[in-house]
Amino acid sequence: MGAMGALIMALLRKRIDLGLLKQAMESTTRLTAFVVFILIGARVFSLTFYGVNGHVWVESLLLDLPGGQTGFLIVVNILIFVLAFFLDFFELAFIVVPLLGPVAEKLGIDLIWFGVLLGVNMQTSFMHPPFGFALFYLRSVAPKTVRTADIYWGAIPFVVIQVIMVALVIAFPGLVTSGLDKETAINLDDVKIEVPVDDTEGQLSHELQAPPATEQESTPDPSKLIEQKMQNDAKQGSDNKPY
Repeated sequence: MGAMGALIMALLRKRIDLGLLKQAMESTTRLTAFVVFILIGARVFSLTFYGVNGHVWVESLLLDLPGGQTGFLIVVNILIFVLAFFLDFFELAFIVVPLLGPVAEKLGIDLIWFGVLLGVNMQTSFMHPPFGFALFYLRSVAPKTVRTADIYWGAIPFVVIQVIMVALVIAFPGLVTSGLDKETAINLDDVKIEVPVDDTEGQLSHELQAPPATEQESTPDPSKLIEQKMQNDAKQGSDNKPY
């Protein structure tokens, strides 16, 4: 959106032409290729590190730190802050974070809160020397009268603000977790399943019920009818017998 807005403003002010647009596209393509190769190299390093079981050694080392969760968070944030002087956000996210996530989960740390904490800490990698991208961006647009040392000194207050934010997130976890959905506990003993009964099924079951006792008693027994008929036939035969 920012690039689209800058392009529209340049077109409205008539400060862009085909040559300048071509130069911007070439620079963007070159920078994108650099970032992609950085990601590929970070992934290759991670796979190699995992192949020699390096993550197991790092996991056991971090789990044995004194202080439990507090000791782990202090060491990890100091490590991320120091590494950010030499690595940018992409290397930290693709190499270091996958090593820290399983350890944080085993220590019972909320992974969403832990991810936000690392994200706030890793933002300092854009602002402090010698490889802060924001410093190079500012250097490219700043006038020549502004020295590079002045830019470095000017970034210090923003780095301090980020460090204060890291401390606040650790001290008050609710700043991150208060908006998350809480799991609802369900008591299975209180669960009731009600199945609706169709009227046609109820009518059918009513028709299949046994008849009342009065109807059963009024209906003659077939065996008795047969026996009575045999007696009547025998009686008629005896009346018609010649003497």
